[in-house]
Amino acid sequence: MRDHPLLQGMNQQQAAAIAAGDGPVLVLAGPGSGKTSVLTRRIAWLIHERRVPHHRIMAVTFTNKAAGEMRARVESLLGKPLRGMQLGTFHATCARFLRYEAESAGYRPDYVIYDSDDQAALVKQVVKQLGMDPKRFNPRAILAKISGAKNDMILPARFRSLDYFGEIVKQVYTGYQGALRAANAMDFDDLLLNMVLLLRDNDHLRARYQNRFNYILVDEFQDTNHVQYELVKLLAAPQNNVFVVGDEDQAIYAFRGADFRNVLRFQDSYADASVFLLEQNYRSTQNILDIARAVIDRNRQRTPKALHTDQGRGERANVFEAFDERYEAENVLERIQQLRLQDGLDYKDFAVMYRTNAQSRAMEQAFINAAVPYMLVGGVGFYKRREVKDLLAYLRLVHNPDDRVSFERVVNVPARGIGVKSLAAFTNWVAAENLSIGEALNRIYYDDPSPLAAAARKKFAAFAAMLSSWQEMAKVGDLLKMFDRITAETRYYLYLEDISKMPEEAAERADNVQELRGLLAYAMEYEQPLHEFLAEQSLVADVDSLKDDNDAVTLMTLHAAKGLEFPVVFLTGLEAGILPHFRSFEEVGGIEEERRLFYVGVTRAKRSLFLSYAFRRALYSGTGGLAAPSEFLADLPVHLLDGAPTTLATLRGAQSLESQTTWDRSPGPLSRLQRDLQSGAVSTPNEALRKKIIPFPGLPKSPGFKVGAPVSHEQFGVGRVIGVEGGGIVSVLFEEHGPKKILADADGFKALDE
Repeated sequence: MRDHPLLQGMNQQQAAAIAAGDGPVLVLAGPGSGKTSVLTRRIAWLIHERRVPHHRIMAVTFTNKAAGEMRARVESLLGKPLRGMQLGTFHATCARFLRYEAESAGYRPDYVIYDSDDQAALVKQVVKQLGMDPKRFNPRAILAKISGAKNDMILPARFRSLDYFGEIVKQVYTGYQGALRAANAMDFDDLLLNMVLLLRDNDHLRARYQNRFNYILVDEFQDTNHVQYELVKLLAAPQNNVFVVGDEDQAIYAFRGADFRNVLRFQDSYADASVFLLEQNYRSTQNILDIARAVIDRNRQRTPKALHTDQGRGERANVFEAFDERYEAENVLERIQQLRLQDGLDYKDFAVMYRTNAQSRAMEQAFINAAVPYMLVGGVGFYKRREVKDLLAYLRLVHNPDDRVSFERVVNVPARGIGVKSLAAFTNWVAAENLSIGEALNRIYYDDPSPLAAAARKKFAAFAAMLSSWQEMAKVGDLLKMFDRITAETRYYLYLEDISKMPEEAAERADNVQELRGLLAYAMEYEQPLHEFLAEQSLVADVDSLKDDNDAVTLMTLHAAKGLEFPVVFLTGLEAGILPHFRSFEEVGGIEEERRLFYVGVTRAKRSLFLSYAFRRALYSGTGGLAAPSEFLADLPVHLLDGAPTTLATLRGAQSLESQTTWDRSPGPLSRLQRDLQSGAVSTPNEALRKKIIPFPGLPKSPGFKVGAPVSHEQFGVGRVIGVEGGGIVSVLFEEHGPKKILADADGFKALDE
């Protein structure tokens, strides 16, 4: 069967997953194991071999770039375009569905999508309206709590405050949702939550979407949150032809609400699921994989994977101890220049990774001084630049004149004499008359009575007249002409000169405006309406802006590195308090997430891996405090490493200290990894481990709670124990709120009888 064109070049497990029958399928794919090939060939297999109409298939991933690549691959495999196949990100997919179902959700179809800055501005408004001080109650901290509630499908009426700050969040949450609806706007979380609520509560609509899609495929399943998991379950029922690909070892986005335990939930929800384990790596050398395994095998609640490769043993990883971050950066630079001359590599073959954005400073300075080109991923992105946000706000106001956040951003940008008092008088009138922004501007435009002073009324009327003319142009679809009219009538290019400190900065800002204009021209070429263009720009991620043709060294955080690969990788700043980050010490499961982050970084390397830490680092204090090597370095077998004798001696000492201070001094059986490393052999896939989640042995259990036992919690309802940890922590999968960690002695938390 592997002679089939769609299975050629696939290993046994890959081929079996691609050609799997109907029903739920879970593919646990190690790094570099060809998961994208499996996913795209699975789609092609359904269309070509199973004769499934492509518009009956829905595939979901996490970035626009990944979705575009997936579509291109499937079309290439089949040799034809697939117009009408639903393939995109979770948010883009829900945004598209909600255009048709907006009224059922209580919105108009021309709703706008607020990005993070818009959300923060709106929360700040609500905080002020409630008579609170926005300096005391950080809008973004409040937003994080609101986002967490939405991810758990908790609406304002059901939000429970557990402390004083929670009570503030509850009040703001209610006002925030009301303000969003008044502006006919949704935030990113609303896109998912509103769609799930519609499907859950509307039998007719749910049946229509379930009948529309016969097969659901999900990439990066470990990165889904609770509401995304519920969306997949609702759309896949009742036939449950759901095919998910993921790897709990690469789950690094808990701070965004992602929950790697959804992999466990999948196996619990679909007990009959077929499980395929992809362990053969096509990216890295065996030494790199063994280093990765040495770290990740210490994590619990995971399926062990015997990563193996045909790429050969490869060179040992180099460990470097620098005096401080400046020497560390200079060492990275010297290694890059040496490898370019020695091996003929390009700059784009190198990536420098670090835990926090602040660590890029020393690297950037070194690269600038040496005139070495570099690309900073995760810096000030295109869509966060001032001029881009201004002009997108103008476009959004043209599309939806009730968009208050966009209105307040640009009503006096560039300055047109509408001061703070005039704007306050306008917004007070809008509130008193219960008007929308668009209605108020219309009244002023047609010279209807208003309480505004004559001078202010004249300025608002001029703005309303411009907005009206832009809207007329948008109606006929001439978006470029409308864009040029906006920049001309607002004299925006002159404004860029006013706000720039030097001519070069003004020119760079003007180039950014031209870049946005080019995107609009591209939208017109494909007859994309304004609302779709705006939705697409709102959903673009930082990593989507990576260009493959840039010959520059890539500087990025470990979080941004997911899904990428490079011939040579430098992991820098490997010090206690940085990686693992000091905040992880106080979070349940925090160290394990940091370990997964390190694992992701290691497995980005194809042939060469460099690990470095500093003896002193300015991040620790203003004068450069002392640093200690990361505990993760002590997990690495020294025979896989290369470096200065003193550096390796430090690591050996750490390993020796660990062995001397372990609680259990009796020699235990060798782990699978230890056996592999001692024998020099490469493990083969272990079928018996396929459906097992291996707990970490030897930890004290929480009394009274056993895995599989039913429990109840006064806030989260009924659930079932999926894990117990030391320190009296119980992991529970709740029926309505998904997985949570609860203290065993928490009030209102108890075990139930079977």
